[in-house]
This record gives sequence, C-alpha cells and structure tokens, in this order.
Amino acid sequence: MKIRRVVTGTGPDGKAVVMSDGPAPRAGAFETVPGFANALLWATEASDTVGAGAPADRTVDVGFVPGAGGTRLMTVVFPPDAVMMRADFDAAAFGAEFAQRVPGLAEKFEPEHPGMHTTDSIDYDIVLDGEITLELDDGVQVPLRRHDVVVQHGNRHAWRNLSDRPATMLFVLVGAPRRS
Repeated sequence: MKIRRVVTGTGPDGKAVVMSDGPAPRAGAFETVPGFANALLWATEASDTVGAGAPADRTVDVGFVPGAGGTRLMTVVFPPDAVMMRADFDAAAFGAEFAQRVPGLAEKFEPEHPGMHTTDSIDYDIVLDGEITLELDDGVQVPLRRHDVVVQHGNRHAWRNLSDRPATMLFVLVGAPRRS
C-alpha cells in the first residue's frame, strides 16, 4: 500500500506551508494475507496544538487506538474473507503479524470470535471502494457500499468482506472515555 501524505502547517512568518510530502511511514501490505494492507496516516494526542511550528508526527511510535481526546487516521484494504478461509491460511502467523503491524488495536480483538473487537473511541468509518459488511452483536449484519459512512460509539463489531473483491476503508478514531 503506497499512500502519499502531505502535511501542512504554519511557518514562522504565519503563512501556510507544506511541512512534509512523501509516503506515509506506516503503510504496507501484510505478508500472511494476500491483499490485506493498512496505513496509519496521522495521529494526534489531546495535548496537541495548532499554530506556528511543525506539527508532531506521532505516527511512527503510537498504537492504533487513541487515548481520550486523541485521534487516529488510517486506511485498511480488506481482501475477500475467502482468502482467510483457504486451507493454507496460517491463523497463528497472521495473528503474530497483525500484533506487530497494528499495536494497540490487535489487543482489542476477541480470539474466540475472529474479527470482533471493541475500542474506546468514536469511529467515523467510510467505505472508499468495494463492498463490506459491518457485523454487530448477535450476528446483525449491515451491508455497506462505496461512500457509505458508519459512525460507531465504542461498540463491539467486526468487518466482513463477503464479496469477491477487495474493500478499501478510511477510519477516523476519536478516543473517548468509556461510560459503564
């Protein structure tokens, strides 16, 4: 997955400038699942500010789930689920690679219910291309197509690509405290 990331900010003279322009530093394809790819494009913390000076590029050393008041911007390409149903699929190898490539989020997944996870965040999920199904508790499934948007409030869910083509999504996670 190759994604160009342009970061702008405010220069010392108070004018808008390009601070960086290049490939997203945490983007790539998975080796264990053909067609699966992700990229962490930007991350903020609650303490971040705007104005003069270069914005802090936190993407190189943060987890994929923000703390309260923080954000994460990421893309994911989901191959068809059939890829993970093949006889040669190595679930242990995928799990290890997922934990290494997507720290902070990988730990949120339920081993006894593949794909199901819950994060302490409000998520804006946009289907950029393809079709994907949002699965909620008790097997409720919501089919989604290009340009559909889901707003989630820290609820348990999974993404299922029941089609025969990849699906590309953009996710914005906004960290929020969990109310009991």
